[in-house]
Amino acid sequence: MRKNMKKAVCLALLAVLCLCLTGCHGSQDSSAFVIPDNFDTSRNYELTFWAKNDTNKVQTAVYTKAISDFESLYPNIKVNMRLYTDYSRIYNDVITNIATDTTPNVCITYPDHIATYLTGSHVMTPLDDLIANGKYGLGGSEVRFDSPKAEEVVPQFLEECKIGGITYALPFMRSTEALYINKTFVEALGYTVPDVPTWDFVWEVSDKAAAKDESGTFLLNGQKTMIPFIYKSTDNMMIQMLKQKNAPYSTADGEIQIFNDVTKEMLFTVRDHVQQGSFSTFKISSYPGNFLNAGQCVFAVDSTAGATWMGADAPNMDIAADQVVDFELVVRPVPQFDPENPVMISQGPSVCVFNKQDPQEVLASWLFAQFLISDEAQTGYAMTEGYVPVTLKAQQTEVYQDYLSRKGEDNNDHYSIKIDASELLMNNTDHTFVTPVFNGSASLRDAAGQLIEEVTKSVRRKKTVDDAYIDSLYGQINSLYRLDQIGGQAGNISDAKKELGPLPGTAVTLLAVLAVAWVLIGAYWVRTKVKEKKKE
Repeated sequence: MRKNMKKAVCLALLAVLCLCLTGCHGSQDSSAFVIPDNFDTSRNYELTFWAKNDTNKVQTAVYTKAISDFESLYPNIKVNMRLYTDYSRIYNDVITNIATDTTPNVCITYPDHIATYLTGSHVMTPLDDLIANGKYGLGGSEVRFDSPKAEEVVPQFLEECKIGGITYALPFMRSTEALYINKTFVEALGYTVPDVPTWDFVWEVSDKAAAKDESGTFLLNGQKTMIPFIYKSTDNMMIQMLKQKNAPYSTADGEIQIFNDVTKEMLFTVRDHVQQGSFSTFKISSYPGNFLNAGQCVFAVDSTAGATWMGADAPNMDIAADQVVDFELVVRPVPQFDPENPVMISQGPSVCVFNKQDPQEVLASWLFAQFLISDEAQTGYAMTEGYVPVTLKAQQTEVYQDYLSRKGEDNNDHYSIKIDASELLMNNTDHTFVTPVFNGSASLRDAAGQLIEEVTKSVRRKKTVDDAYIDSLYGQINSLYRLDQIGGQAGNISDAKKELGPLPGTAVTLLAVLAVAWVLIGAYWVRTKVKEKKKE
């Protein structure tokens, strides 16, 4: 009997050990991606590639050519492209498809989105080992095209693709924000455009541009419509203002810090200038480039990638030709608090690879993702808008350098404003930054912009925007975007329990086995003590 009891205890403890190993590590090891020693070219692969395109046929042609060139190098790989009109649709479809294990193989996306994808077990392929692989990595010996080496990728751009110290994407294109200025209007108001405009300068000129005569006609343009300063992406506006002020936004582990006094100060500044009639946003008033080109705006902030829509000679235009007003346009960095130390956001899409059961399929996907940062694909796409190639190699090619040198030669391929916008980022790469990426960082970004949107709308509706309003707004935004449920938040114990949800099945089983083991151990101990007492 004693021997049987010992066996039972040993078996129970062994079961606990096995469950610990399988529960903690087994599922990870079983589906982790392992790089094959060789790419199997005897098999055929069919990949899905999800990309974003704003109905720009030139960009679509670059994608199509890249796919065709890649398939000619790898005849056993077929790439099926699906185009989306915006990144949010890609993001939503990926989230939906994670549940059914039908994610694409390769996807154009953003690190904020990848952070959410990572909440699914082994959805994403970590790329560090692939990047460094001697055969199939960047610059690898078995790659069939002129692949850039890891050190030839702009280091700041590659660093942006890391989450928790692990690389989950390759940068595809990069842009920043630019301040597009109607120089003609600025000079008409008695000012000179500085090399690096300050916030004080932009606000002062904007307020002056909002002046009207007795009939309600704006003095500057002689029209009934004028919005001196329009910001397209208010999330970037708030994020950059806080960064320039060295004020809190969030920590790397997801602690939300945006609801602070500096943010309140920024919102009060927005309030004051909305009251003057000198500021509005894209969401409230429409696309800033349209107002700029119609002579109804002095300062328009938009991405450098949007440069082809800016200016009287812009190749892309959303307004009728008879609405366009002739003016001199210049490109400058976004407004700064300290012009001696400019700070601007780095943005732009990246390429990620989704994990699949077949390692060979993942390797095929990686080869295509890598092809998208080869010289021809990079320079071809960058020349369509104000994007910058993500590799130093592509930036330094004869083709791209020739493109830059022909600035202003025409108003299409070599449109001067588009090339000015690209050069703005290349000249300021060291002054760029990105926000921390974590599960929920996309929601925080949306919340940052919504703060400005709500204040702007409230002022236009004649509401009082004071301390009480801001405190109430903080609570509303915190609740709306569920920021109190993001990691790093301090909360009470009951809230934490709600957020954790039910225990996984393996954990429940483990606890049950532990309970049985302790019962058996206790029973064995009691039985031993009883026997010892009888002997006495």
